[in-house]
Amino acid sequence: MDDEEGGSESGLGHDWAELTHECLINIFSRLSTEDRWRRAMFVCKSWLNACKDSCLHSVFDLETYFDSVTDLARYWTPEFERTIDSMLRSVVLWSGGSLTEIRVRHCSDHSLSLVADRCPKLQVLSVKSSPHVTDETMNKIASGCPNLQELDISYCYEISHECLAYIGSHCRVLQIFKRNLMNWLDPSQHIGIVPNEYLNTCPQEGDSDSAAIGKLMPKLLHLELRFSKLTAKGLTLISEGCLSLEYMDLSGCANITSRDIANASSNLKNLKIIKKPNFYIPRSVFHAERYGHWQLYDERFQTDVFRI
Repeated sequence: MDDEEGGSESGLGHDWAELTHECLINIFSRLSTEDRWRRAMFVCKSWLNACKDSCLHSVFDLETYFDSVTDLARYWTPEFERTIDSMLRSVVLWSGGSLTEIRVRHCSDHSLSLVADRCPKLQVLSVKSSPHVTDETMNKIASGCPNLQELDISYCYEISHECLAYIGSHCRVLQIFKRNLMNWLDPSQHIGIVPNEYLNTCPQEGDSDSAAIGKLMPKLLHLELRFSKLTAKGLTLISEGCLSLEYMDLSGCANITSRDIANASSNLKNLKIIKKPNFYIPRSVFHAERYGHWQLYDERFQTDVFRI
């Protein structure tokens, strides 16, 4: 009996070691991103190779894991940015051009330039809070990823209104666009987390942004411009050019009035939800999109396995 049990245990271990590549992919497709990146990849070479299979990399979504308030300042460091860039570049290379959705934060031109070159099927791109994403690379994204339907460049202060115009002229099926700014009405909540020099670069040309959106993004259904510095003029341009809008978030837009919003809304027959400026919102509400980490980016990502 003992021998049989021992043989059974040995057999079970042997079976796991000899699982085919196809079986491993089937199993890994059921795992979370965390489990694949922090556990499965480290078991053995065959498991690592399976984790790299292109069929597992049509979507790369880290957004749901930025959900803790732990050590927020760390995310604005060059070291953390390099980690995110390394991960994103790895996924792009492994995907073999099959990526359709990317949701990350704190990446840079270094990784996004590769996305522009290798991801022609991309439909969703969210790169919030990325201080080193610039016009140059976002223009490449617009040219290389014309099928974008959703784009979130919130808190990316190195992207200008000229780039928004370029995006609109090349991504003609864009339906969801998010260009939220940090709360400049109460910047104290960012002090000690976001570098002061970056806070000071907050985009000022809200009406120029609005002109690009209204003129070149006519198919938008969902628009977010929280804490934008647009005025009644900019809001009018949007309402005249984006007639299909169903959702619009103008929270914190201090330069527009209730009358401005009412006038603009009269053009938007499909509008179902509009979030108006509210300057009596408790500060805690502004942390609704706070993010942290689940220790995904620990010292193990400094090993040669993850260096591209």
